[in-house]
Amino acid sequence: MSNQLFAYVANRNDNDVSVIRLSDNSVVDTITVGNFPEGIAITPNNEFAYVVNRLGGTVSVIRISDNTVVDTVTVGNSPLRVAITPNGQFAYVTNLNDGTVSVIRISDNTVVDTVTVGNGPSGVAITPNGQFAYVTNLADDTVSVIRLSDNTVVDTITVGDGPTEVAITPNGQFAYVSNVADDTVSVIRLSDNTVIDTINVGDQPVGIAITPNGQFVYVTNSNDDTVSVIRISDNTVVATITVGDQPFGIAITPNGQFAYVTNFNDDTVSVIQTSDNTVVDTITVGDQPLGIAITPIIQPIVIPLPILKVTVSNIELTAIVRDIN
Repeated sequence: MSNQLFAYVANRNDNDVSVIRLSDNSVVDTITVGNFPEGIAITPNNEFAYVVNRLGGTVSVIRISDNTVVDTVTVGNSPLRVAITPNGQFAYVTNLNDGTVSVIRISDNTVVDTVTVGNGPSGVAITPNGQFAYVTNLADDTVSVIRLSDNTVVDTITVGDGPTEVAITPNGQFAYVSNVADDTVSVIRLSDNTVIDTINVGDQPVGIAITPNGQFVYVTNSNDDTVSVIRISDNTVVATITVGDQPFGIAITPNGQFAYVTNFNDDTVSVIQTSDNTVVDTITVGDQPLGIAITPIIQPIVIPLPILKVTVSNIELTAIVRDIN
């Protein structure tokens, strides 16, 4: 399955994950996981998907090569979301009712640390350099900043009312936080962890994702069935897209051409073409879809060819040696 892109969708009321083949937007597999799956993330090497099961207090580990659950990890109370470090070594899981984040070592799926954060941790995102995790605390309107080298909270940032999800720009300069209770997005400058802007979006914003080129933020508005598109250069809403009933999760393809949005109340995924912000497809999945993640593109390993230098009549010639066998 590694030669194609797939979206993995957590269906909360079915206790399973739908696998969508993006080349034709067909559901090609359904995987049974734990109780009430919500958040989901995929390792950078495209080998495993980590699915957070809210009612079970566990994380299901899916091997992507054959879509088999190969492990189940016990974490905290009412886990919601998960993010994986860029080096693929650790998964960070927010535990809503514990006020903690569980740290899973991916090599053996062992919880190696538990970090106390704010009240009601919900969303989590990790900086591209792998140095910090930003955790939204739904019940106390803050974001906790965890230094990953020692899993210590080094800052707490006040944001809007009911911060739910967080996404970080590819250049690592800004974090965008959806505030579900006041219909805004807070913009945090990461160099000094200061809120520099607050953007009005739709009703009850939840899911948030940033295009790979760092130009736009897509925000799902769960109570008015829309997605707001924010232009990052000036933090202005430039489009509002109607999708399905109660949109929650959102993920953007690695090439930035499409955004996939889970619609909780009508059991579908809307596909938005980002070039013109038009819904181009609607996919039926399981009951109450929430989290969604898209497999990454694995770059091929380039091995330099050997170089042979030959001197002929005092002229040095350089040739690349190729194996033609």
